[in-house]
Amino acid sequence: MIYRGMDQAALDAAYNNGAAVGIEARDRIMADWTARTAALAARVQARRDLRYGPAARNTVDFYPSGRAGAPVLVFIHGGYWQFSDKENYGCVAAGPLAHGIDVALVEYTLAPAIRMDGIVGEVRAALAWIRAELAPGGFVVAGHSAGGHLAAMMLSEPGVLGAVPISGLFDLEPIRLSYLNDKVLMDEAEARRNSPIHHLPSVAPRLVIAAGAAELPEMQRQSTDFYQSCQGLSLDARLALLPGHDHFTILEELARPDGRLTDLARGLFTWSRR
Repeated sequence: MIYRGMDQAALDAAYNNGAAVGIEARDRIMADWTARTAALAARVQARRDLRYGPAARNTVDFYPSGRAGAPVLVFIHGGYWQFSDKENYGCVAAGPLAHGIDVALVEYTLAPAIRMDGIVGEVRAALAWIRAELAPGGFVVAGHSAGGHLAAMMLSEPGVLGAVPISGLFDLEPIRLSYLNDKVLMDEAEARRNSPIHHLPSVAPRLVIAAGAAELPEMQRQSTDFYQSCQGLSLDARLALLPGHDHFTILEELARPDGRLTDLARGLFTWSRR
């Protein structure tokens, strides 16, 4: 047994979100997201590939709502830190944009070209740039899957008014022990150093921790355990397990103007002004 009573095959399956929904279904969803992203970017005249650092993927796409002085939602894409791009995920901006919220999507270097410490450092640099150039009054940070992990790592960064980690990874030890580490290449110390559940601040912005109620049990457990750890420190956190959603369909709740995640993210902006 390698982790929580699971052998290697069971642990690998416990974190294989693509296999859980079916590879063909996942690929259809991703292709749809990419097409919708291109259409939305053209419609709102998104500013693409704004540079925050020297590496090739150190870029941000900015989707303007057209509202002067609009609040800003920062979104960090998923892909288990080793694949995918902001161009696959820009469609999630549609929900916030409909409510006058600007959206900035962050790109970062992928493993194995970079270690986890470096990925976290790049996202920190991206948030500092966004605060300086796009959101001097601060922003809410969200992310999906690996992006949910990265959003949770940013709780103490200047300018973060709230966070919405979606289907996130908060303890990286099972990732280190699984097939995913073939490219991420974490050792035990690096996995612990970059596990948000082990480094919660005593003071943090308000959190909405979201996951699909139809996700793999381990993915749900990650969110539930993180929420319980936040409660243990009396942090202002809310757990949202969304019925009927798997690891991929959950993002429709942010992409839709009337989506549950859109509503929860809007609430963080309202709370931050109190």
